[in-house]
Amino acid sequence: MSSNSSPRPLVRLAPIGSQFSRRNPKILLGGSHQPTLLRYLDGWPRRQHGPHAFLIQFIDLHDTLERFGNDQFDLAVVQSPTAEDADGVIRHLTRIARQGLITRT
Repeated sequence: MSSNSSPRPLVRLAPIGSQFSRRNPKILLGGSHQPTLLRYLDGWPRRQHGPHAFLIQFIDLHDTLERFGNDQFDLAVVQSPTAEDADGVIRHLTRIARQGLITRT
C-alpha cells in the first residue's frame, strides 16, 4: 500500500427490495417534480398478505430534513443537493429513513 493512498470507506448497500417494518410504509419524496419522484416507487416491494397503502409525504426541494425524527420513513427519495448542502442532506437522509435514494431528477 502506498503512502499516497487513503483508506476507502466501507459501504454496505441494501437493496430497495429489503423488508420494511410497517404495514403501510411511510415514504418521503423531496423535490420539485412529483411525477418523476413517484416513478421511483415502481417496483418497490409490496407486502404479500392483506391490503396496504403507501403513506407518501412530499417536501419541496429547498425544505430541510432536520425537522423529521430518526427512522421516521421507510424510504426517502430526494433530489441531488448542491455541493455545499450535500453533507447535511446525506447525514439527515441516513438518520430519518431506513432506505434512501438521491437522484438527479
